[in-house]
Amino acid sequence: MVQISVVGSSGKIDEQLYQTAYELGKIIASRGHILICGGRDGVMEAACRGAWENGGITVGILPSINGEDANPYLTVKITTGIGYARNFINACSGDAVIAVGGREGTLSEIAMALVYGKPVICIKGTGEAADLLAGRKFGRKYVYAAKNPEEAVKMVEDLLQDR
Repeated sequence: MVQISVVGSSGKIDEQLYQTAYELGKIIASRGHILICGGRDGVMEAACRGAWENGGITVGILPSINGEDANPYLTVKITTGIGYARNFINACSGDAVIAVGGREGTLSEIAMALVYGKPVICIKGTGEAADLLAGRKFGRKYVYAAKNPEEAVKMVEDLLQDR
């Protein structure tokens, strides 16, 4: 099974961003992939809800030791007690990373994914980190730009086809 790390903004997000993340989770589940994320609210919760409501497996790599920050749509909760350092685990646990919006934490996840050779796809139009990095090249590494969740998941599948 393909494991896709979904990264993006935590906290309160607008309805359009929520719907994009929800649709992404739904598509990941419908294609039989596993969704990995930071396990909290915002984009992570929306994506998990989309996957969970469609029979998918959702894994949250949480910053806390007690899991009190977990969203209610996680199949598996991994509590770390290491705060934002867990971003490294989140980025490296997926076969690929898809970014939806995002701020500083998302930037760190994208950077780690690139360092370790993971394909990174940013959904354009979702704001902040995703819009800043979509279509950019860093040395020999490239951050792919997708127009929507469907295209993002298709890109992951195409990029991983030969692995």
